[in-house]
Amino acid sequence: MAATRSTGRRERLRAETTAEIKRTALDLMRSGGPDAITLRAIAREMGMTANAIYGYFATRDDLVTALIADVYTALADAVDAAWAASGASGASGPSSRVAPAGRITAWAHAFRGWALANPEGFRLIYGDPVPGYRAPEDGPAPDAARRVCVGIAALADAAWSSTEPACRDSDFGWDDFDPGLLDKVRPAFPELPPAGVALALRIWGHLHGLVALEIYGHLRAQTSAPDKLFRSELAQLVRSLGLAA
Repeated sequence: MAATRSTGRRERLRAETTAEIKRTALDLMRSGGPDAITLRAIAREMGMTANAIYGYFATRDDLVTALIADVYTALADAVDAAWAASGASGASGPSSRVAPAGRITAWAHAFRGWALANPEGFRLIYGDPVPGYRAPEDGPAPDAARRVCVGIAALADAAWSSTEPACRDSDFGWDDFDPGLLDKVRPAFPELPPAGVALALRIWGHLHGLVALEIYGHLRAQTSAPDKLFRSELAQLVRSLGLAA
């Protein structure tokens, strides 16, 4: 019994230290950019020896991979929850056609809300590359990346039957898209044509653009109401798709 308690305590302390290492890495990124993420710097901030921290992460790249997996999964969880709450059958399968405007809006606000609450995480997966970082062959967070990608495609799928003819551009073919993207999207939405995949990317551009400007501080000098600007952009997007708000 004593051995079990001791093992449980060691596991708990290891989990707590691992979480602190990750928090410290993001704190360093906040103050010094992605270059500041080094195991030695983290050890110094935490009062650990360099050798001790290598017992948790063998390399800096292992730590970065773990960080990206954490933040990407948190983002996927946030947008999936918003999609489910909006009445869809799930971002991993065909969506119902009910209220696509509301579903796009819910997903978009969840994405922005997550980004504002996790600016370093946003920068880690969508912005500044960590110098010298080499990701695993299948990516640092393949499941989360697939979920977010399929979620974006679900926005287009929800709107597809209601879009104006101008949005249903037929000039696209499957060879216009990266095979890795299609491997994620087509199993989930087999009836979505190439132009629907293009629509998904255009929707993503609308949503990502303003959020990135806000996260990187480029809107602060231009507006005191970034939330109002984002809502206005969403409303315009919905109208451009020929959807009822």
